[in-house]
Amino acid sequence: MFNTRQLVAVFLAVLVLGSVAGVATAQQGPSAGGAVVIDEGETYTGDLEAVGGSVVIAGTVTGDVSVTSGSVVVTETGEIGGTLDGVAGSVTIEGMVGNDVSIAAGAILVRDSAVVDGEMEAAGGDVRIDGTIAGDVRVGAEELVVGPNADIGGALEYDAATATIDSDAAIAGGATRVDDIGFSGPTIFGAPFQDGGFEAPVIPQWVFSGYWLLANLVLGAIVVLVAPQFAQRVTGLGTKKAVRSGGTGLLLVVAVPIVLLLLLLTVIGIPLSFAGGVGFLLALWVASIYGALVLGTWLLSLADYANRWVALALGLFVLAVLDFVPLGGIVEFVVVLVGLGAFALAIRGESGDEGDDGMSATDEGPQEGTPMA
Repeated sequence: MFNTRQLVAVFLAVLVLGSVAGVATAQQGPSAGGAVVIDEGETYTGDLEAVGGSVVIAGTVTGDVSVTSGSVVVTETGEIGGTLDGVAGSVTIEGMVGNDVSIAAGAILVRDSAVVDGEMEAAGGDVRIDGTIAGDVRVGAEELVVGPNADIGGALEYDAATATIDSDAAIAGGATRVDDIGFSGPTIFGAPFQDGGFEAPVIPQWVFSGYWLLANLVLGAIVVLVAPQFAQRVTGLGTKKAVRSGGTGLLLVVAVPIVLLLLLLTVIGIPLSFAGGVGFLLALWVASIYGALVLGTWLLSLADYANRWVALALGLFVLAVLDFVPLGGIVEFVVVLVGLGAFALAIRGESGDEGDDGMSATDEGPQEGTPMA
């Protein structure tokens, strides 16, 4: 089953990819702003690969449809000759799909007018099925609802926290609950999306950790050089108001995604949700840098030493090592929360009650009263 962490990954991926303007590639290229639309009465010949804020199919697509977007709607007049697969914030099927459906989304709705002439695989937070599906159906969801008009020609296998199957629903092969259900998954740009992530060649973890460490060092250097006084204030908050900073960071990590998801459910709010999602991802990255700076400063203070560059390098190195330590992810998460909270509090104009002596040293070593340059 797709767990909460994997669903969040799906959501964030959709926010980033959906933030670009709508794009469709095949024999033709319908695209308008952030939307890809096949109008009623229009026939799109061939396979359609679409990326956009929203994808609406009210006409006919003769081939397969592969999507990555904020929302996907196949209206009652819409018809797909081949398969439908991809990732989206929400997917609604009201029309006809001539082959299999394989989708991952926050919300998936198959209405009573929908007809799928193949099998269906669905992974999402909320999955509701009330239409006709010729083959087997496999669902991984937080909540599954099978309505009274559902007509499933094969078997239904599901893994859901809560499941409601109407007694009037027709399921030829019966319904079975399965723990840790697996999926072949939708195809995104030619690569299978399996169990919450793209299937890719196996690369050693240390390669990713080393690359990420170098990238963070570069960003950290930019952060410290461009706004040294602000970095000093953030570090003071993180070291001297760690509990308050961590609590603020936790509140933001919980509240911001909820707000973005609510915006994603409204047509007007979709662009804001995309922009906000991208901005929040960048904020989390910067917050992780500040968190490393706070961690490094605290560690150096144990040896009665202060140097912002050593603190930055030490903090980032410790976080990189934690990738290989059991439960190290918990420590990394706490560091990010403290960094994010201190970052937010600093923007509000707060500072550490006891000043920021830990960041007041020059590059050569600890000296009292020297401002951070």
